[in-house]
Amino acid sequence: MDLYENKSSKEKIKRDASVNDRIPDGLFLACPYCGAQMYNKQLGEFRVCANCGYGFRLQARERVSLLTDSFEEMDADIQMTNPEFPGYAEKLARAQSQTELRESVLTGVAVIEKAKLALGIMDSYFMMGSLGTMTGEKITRLFEYATAQRLPVVLFTASGGARMQEGIQSLMQMAKVSAAVAQHQEAGLLYLVVLTDPTTGGVTASFAMQGDIILAEPHALVGFAGARVIESTIHEKLPKDFQRVETLLENGFVDQIVPRESLAPMIAKIVKLHTSLEE
Repeated sequence: MDLYENKSSKEKIKRDASVNDRIPDGLFLACPYCGAQMYNKQLGEFRVCANCGYGFRLQARERVSLLTDSFEEMDADIQMTNPEFPGYAEKLARAQSQTELRESVLTGVAVIEKAKLALGIMDSYFMMGSLGTMTGEKITRLFEYATAQRLPVVLFTASGGARMQEGIQSLMQMAKVSAAVAQHQEAGLLYLVVLTDPTTGGVTASFAMQGDIILAEPHALVGFAGARVIESTIHEKLPKDFQRVETLLENGFVDQIVPRESLAPMIAKIVKLHTSLEE
């Protein structure tokens, strides 16, 4: 064992070499955005970096607990059947076990501070929130239900893009959901998007950017292709924070950046205002 010297008493103190093995995993965290080191419990209920305000990733059901007064889930049992891509069935099973979801989006009817709405929350813990066939089906059904019931839709996006294991079928979900969004908007109903970290690929290229109002959490990564792909294509170094929501706000792609703890009252305020204009 190593020896450490106590400067005040000059005592020799033996170091316990196993101390690091007894520190629980996840007790200390580093902020993915600013790099600040912090004790897990410093994140608080909303799991937000105390240094920069970045919101650590949440599972869909965690976000429901933080946001809603009540929530009634829809289409809970929808899932991919007979996946043929090698190893895909096993990946789906692991994701389902980890998130308690059948697919990468949780949908339902919610009440947020007395405002009733149709709510969708994509879950980055489910295969990185990838857009699969059943993900698109659930979101499409959410919009169709909201159109029939004349409800606003609030959708939290989090995705690594289209799900490669499903090939062209996953890509077609971009058009499918976009058509349902268009019908909802033609009915004069509100569609509010909240961009969370990360929102990328085909989700960004379609329904994530089709909202009447687009909000975002601080420092969320939002883009289509990855920064390294873009740099290798244009042969130029991209500016710092090129795909962060602060840059999108400056260039008119985002309406407002809202801290996580302020999202519920902001959503309720917007929904109530839109509802009063309808009346």
